[in-house]
Amino acid sequence: MVQAKTELQQRARELRRAGRTYDEIVAELGVSKSSVSLWVRDLPKPQKTPEQMHAMREARWAPHRQRQAIARQRDKLSAAHEIGRMTDRELFLVGVGLYWSEGAKSKPHRLSERATFINSDPDMIQVYLAWLALLGVEPERIQYRVTIHEKADIGRAEQFWADLAGINVADLEKTTLKKHNPKTVRKNVDEGYRGCLVINVRRSADLYRRIEGWWYGIVVGAKATI
Repeated sequence: MVQAKTELQQRARELRRAGRTYDEIVAELGVSKSSVSLWVRDLPKPQKTPEQMHAMREARWAPHRQRQAIARQRDKLSAAHEIGRMTDRELFLVGVGLYWSEGAKSKPHRLSERATFINSDPDMIQVYLAWLALLGVEPERIQYRVTIHEKADIGRAEQFWADLAGINVADLEKTTLKKHNPKTVRKNVDEGYRGCLVINVRRSADLYRRIEGWWYGIVVGAKATI
């Protein structure tokens, strides 16, 4: 009996030196916490590793982060319900603003009256395509091209954008590859990176001029409310 107790004491001290807590030692040896405290009280309190400290912080903040995530999602869903079903006019106005924010624009020093839109956000692409459909732009006038970093999964990206646009991969224009710069630390390396989709509307000079006019009309209308 004495030998068994001595062995437990020695094992408890080994575990304590290894950085184990009182509760962990109690759970492993099946003894009381008061006994563990008596056996190892002369040993220094173990220092936690950076990994353990990180895990403790994560565990402490996890409930708070979860509440924040739930609150964020609730606010987003509430805001989404405020929009409801869009009318054609609402989609028309949204599309004009979307193009003028993200689409290519003709410059005085570089005239280019062509409707070209490029973006990496699938949702923006879908809204833009819905807008083109509303305007009556024929599908055969629309050209699609992927632009992406050469180190990315090009085939997967091409398939993703083709599926989103409702076309075959073979219908895409030749993909534009961004050359790798060894001095640059890329941030877009996760699985969600798919580059950008470029959407060109052929024979779109008239459309581009109308977009400019529509945007000017929106500006004038907004100023009139001030």
